[in-house]
Amino acid sequence: MTDELPFVISDAAVEEIVKIYNQKNIPSDMGLRIGIRGSGCSGVSYLLAFDVKSDNDKEFYIKHIPIYVDKKHFMYITGLHIDFINDEVQHGFVLENPDTQF
Repeated sequence: MTDELPFVISDAAVEEIVKIYNQKNIPSDMGLRIGIRGSGCSGVSYLLAFDVKSDNDKEFYIKHIPIYVDKKHFMYITGLHIDFINDEVQHGFVLENPDTQF
């Protein structure tokens, strides 16, 4: 397990992740996977999903929830800003990485 997060996560995002984890009764052997689906002309497409840990994952914790990042995706996740917006215009997670030029 690694203590220092390679990404920035807002309090609102943490609160929503914990809420989903508890409301959906996610099994204790699963954590939140943060990764990429691919990159192309429009940039990197990020992934947030509950998943089991694989051998190639780095592991972090937010509250009591494990966070998994595949080592191959680590360079794309470093510097990522994760927020949760819930207002009249937008409802959902917002993932942006101001440090990457991919």
